[in-house]
Formats: sequence, C-alpha cells, structure tokens
Amino acid sequence: MEQAMGATGIDEAEAGELAEPQQTEPATHSVLMQLREMIVTGKIAPDSKLRAEALATLLNVSRTPIRSALAVLSAEGLVNYSVNRGYTVRAVTIGDVFDSLEVRATLEGIAARSAVNLGWEPGALRQSISLVEQGRAILDKGQWSEKIEYEWYELNRQFHRSILVASRNEVLRNAVRMTLIYPILGDAARLCPSIAASVPLRYRQLSSSPPDHIMESQAEHEAALDAFRREDAEEAQRLMSSHVLATRHRLKTIVIPR
Repeated sequence: MEQAMGATGIDEAEAGELAEPQQTEPATHSVLMQLREMIVTGKIAPDSKLRAEALATLLNVSRTPIRSALAVLSAEGLVNYSVNRGYTVRAVTIGDVFDSLEVRATLEGIAARSAVNLGWEPGALRQSISLVEQGRAILDKGQWSEKIEYEWYELNRQFHRSILVASRNEVLRNAVRMTLIYPILGDAARLCPSIAASVPLRYRQLSSSPPDHIMESQAEHEAALDAFRREDAEEAQRLMSSHVLATRHRLKTIVIPR
C-alpha cells in the first residue's frame, strides 16, 4: 500500500519524525502549537490573563489540554504564573528574540555536527534533500505572497527539525524548542510584534518576488546540505550556526533603536 503524502511531499510517517517531540497527548500538542503561535504573533496581547475556560471555548477543546499547554508555555517563559493572577502572557522583548537566536545558533550548530558524526539514519538525509529541493522549486518560480512565504517557511521549519532529529539528542531538541519564541512560519520583522514595532514599513511589506534574505537563506540550506553529503562535521556546524545568526544580524540591521 502506498503511504499518504503531505503537502510538502514528505510521507506521513516521515512527517511524524520531523514533528516536535510530543511528551503529551495529541490534543495537548495541538493546543500548545496554537497558543504559542497566538502569543508570539500578538494575537493574544502581552499581560493578557489566560483563562482555561475561555481558551477551551475559543479552541473548541476541553480544559484539560489547555491547562497542560499553559504549564508548558510557563516553562518556556512565554507566560507567567502567579497564585493570585493565574497565567498571564509575558511580553516578549526585542532582546529576548535576539538572545534566543544567539543561543539557538550554537545549539543548531551542535546538532549539525552531531548528525554528521553519528551518521544519518536510512532515509533521513533523503528527507532533508527533499525539503531543500522543494524550497528551491518555490523560489525558482520567482513569485512571492503571504501564502508562498508560509509554504517556504514550513519547509524551512522541517529542514531545521530534520537536523535536530538526525542529531539523536532529545536534550538538544528540547533546548532548541525553548528558543523558538518568535514566528518561524513567516518573517519575524513582520509577524513578531516586539520587532515589527521598531522596523520601518518598507521592511515589513511583502514583495511580489522572493526577497533577498529568503534567497540567501535557501542558499545557506543548500550549502549545509552539501556539508552533510560530504560528511564534514566541522563545516556543517559552522554553516548552521552562521545560518541562524544571519537572521539575528538582519533583524538587528533593520530595527530602529528606541
């Protein structure tokens, strides 16, 4: 029997391997993803009180997965908890985003080196190759929109996740997850309120063709992939660290100090 294929061309079994680790039941995992996205994109404003009953109604789930997700978000630092107020959304600052990228650069570099040193499991490198090739196919069409941006960033997310999976280091994977406090399915300069508020409008507008920073990011994916193929662990580490830091550098360049 043929396996079902997802929208990115990865079969469902492989997509499961690239998903975030699920220490909880699927309902809690889904709620966690939704709430995290709503917080980092400002759909739920900073200092908002998070009531389990209201969130359960909004997401059409029971209160149990909501409470579990809030506990995880508290551990991640996206929400605060106090006995008197319960859970409230923590304001994410520009400094938080820059710090998270700096830490993530080191962690993903380690993951890339480990993936090479341990040797890729059968099919794992093929998954990464497929993701990078699909990203290139999108850019070669020369078109750009909010929908296309989302599709490319989803491939980007899965590519980074594939390297973490290949590192076979659960502690490392969890540590990286703690650094993802800004949108990864779009441009943080546009979607992360704490950054967007300090970015000139011209840098927050979508162009009709792939922007330069996306073209550069795609080329960096391809360079890292080449290092994986050559089994060059040190180069893979250097390239992945530099790749993540490039995002930090770009954001710092376009942010207007306030």
